[in-house]
Amino acid sequence: MNPRIFCRPLLASVLIGTCSAGIASPADSYPSKPITIVVPFPAGGTADVLPRIVAQKLSEKWGQPVVIQNRTGAGGNIGTDYVAKATPDGYTLLVTPPAPLAINKKLYKDLPFDPEDFELITVLASVPNVLAVKSSLPVASTQAFIKYAREKGGSVNVATQGNGTTSHLTAAMFAEQAGAKFTFVPYRGTAPALTDLVGGQVDVFFDNISSMHSYHSAGKTKILAVAGTNRSPLLPDVPTISESGLPGFSATTWFAAAAPPGTADEIIQKLNTAIVDILNMPDVKKQFLGQGAEVVGQSPKETGEFIAAERVRWKKVIEQAGVQPN
Repeated sequence: MNPRIFCRPLLASVLIGTCSAGIASPADSYPSKPITIVVPFPAGGTADVLPRIVAQKLSEKWGQPVVIQNRTGAGGNIGTDYVAKATPDGYTLLVTPPAPLAINKKLYKDLPFDPEDFELITVLASVPNVLAVKSSLPVASTQAFIKYAREKGGSVNVATQGNGTTSHLTAAMFAEQAGAKFTFVPYRGTAPALTDLVGGQVDVFFDNISSMHSYHSAGKTKILAVAGTNRSPLLPDVPTISESGLPGFSATTWFAAAAPPGTADEIIQKLNTAIVDILNMPDVKKQFLGQGAEVVGQSPKETGEFIAAERVRWKKVIEQAGVQPN
C-alpha cells in the first residue's frame, strides 16, 4: 500500500478532531454584552417587578447590564412578537405572565408568532389572583358580591389587563360559575386598571394579590377573596373563593422566562442555572414573598410540560366561558 495514501485519511482525521476540540460552545463567552429582558406589560405591576429583581441579580452575577424593556399592547403580543423575531443569541429575553405563551393562540386569529416555538427557560413564580372591588361598593363578602352582580344584570364593570389575560379569564370564569354577567373594560396592563379601580371608575378587578395588597391594607380597595387553592400568607384572614361559595375555583398567575426560537440549548441551560440559583437566594425569596409570589424555578423541560398543561387548562376556560377571540 502506498504509505502516502494511507496517511492522508489519518491526517485528515487528526485535523478534524483537533478543529472540533477547538470549536467553542455558544455559551462559553455568554454573556459578553448587555442583556435586554422584554416585559410585554406596563411598568408597575407584578409582571414588571419580579423580573426587575432577577435582572439586578443577573447583572451582579455576570457583570453585564441586564435591562428591563416594557413593550406593551395587544394582550402582551407586541412585546412577545418582538422577542420572537429577535436574534436568538441570548441577549433578548422575554418574561411574561400566561397570556402570550399559554392563552393568546386560542384568542387571536392572526397571532404573528407561535408560542410553542419559544425556548422556555423557567417559571419564576406563581401568584394567586384575588377578587377585589372598589372601596365604595356596598358588599363585604363573595356571596354578597355575587348577589349584587346578579341584581345588576351585567352593569358591573370589571377591569382587565387586556383581552385574554388571566385577569380577564378569571373574571369570565367567575361570572360563568356564579351565574352573573359583567361588562369587561380592557386596559393595557395592571397599573392603569388598578388606578381606575382605586379611583372608582370600575367596580371590580381580578388581579394578582401582590398588586392589590397595599391598596387593600390602605382601605383604597377591598379584597373579598383569594383565587388560589389555599389562603395567602399575606392575608390569612381572607377566605378563598372556593371557600366562599364557588367550590374548586382556582386561578393563579405565573411568570415565565423564555428566549427566541432557535436559541442554543447551552445558552438556555446557562440562563436556567443562573436564574434558578437566584430564585433560591433567601433575599430574593423574601422580596418575592413581599409581592405575594411563591418562587418556582423549574428546569426547561419541566417548564415546557407545565406550560403545555396550562394551554389545555385555559383553552377549556375560554370555551366554557364563551370568551370571544380578537
